[in-house]
Amino acid sequence: MRALLHFASSVLMVSGVLLLADAAATVLWQEPVSALLASRQQAELEEALADPPVRERIIRKRPLPGDAIGEIDFPTLDQSSFVVEGTDPDDLRKGPGHYADTPLPGQRGTVAIAGHRTTYGAPFRNVDQLDRGDTIVLQMPYGRFVYKVQKTAIVEPTQTEVTDSVGYKRLVLTACHPLYSAAQRIVVFARQVARDGHSTVIRRT
Repeated sequence: MRALLHFASSVLMVSGVLLLADAAATVLWQEPVSALLASRQQAELEEALADPPVRERIIRKRPLPGDAIGEIDFPTLDQSSFVVEGTDPDDLRKGPGHYADTPLPGQRGTVAIAGHRTTYGAPFRNVDQLDRGDTIVLQMPYGRFVYKVQKTAIVEPTQTEVTDSVGYKRLVLTACHPLYSAAQRIVVFARQVARDGHSTVIRRT
């Protein structure tokens, strides 16, 4: 009986240490189990981008839900992720998700992309560190699109008007806010300034 109690207490101690380690990793970095799953999903998205039928759908601006559509790069954050079509929970487990009811990069209107901040690779964890003028790059099979951050705002989840079209080509990134909560949304607004390295005309707003 004494040996059994010793074994049980050892198991509980190890379990407690593992739980504390998981909690610490989540606070300091991201949730480790979902991060591992997201890493595999990202590798699959990268591979899918080379698939001719997928590339053809994207080039024709007709991706299917779950398709890999491109890559988003944050040079100032030293972070990049492959983007999936759709914002359903299953889509966002793979990586940042493009709102299917918004245009694709290069088209008129507001391109909107959502991402997690603490789970599944936490691709948007540090979007709150983006400053006005920072660059965001969307690399698509049909072109490279460069955006400059205009501002960041904290809004309520019901304020879906942040993805509305404006009078210029815009990118909007959305994520839950604050960290470890879905009470609000952090929204990054950016304006397209270049395509394939060629500057577009910018008017003051």
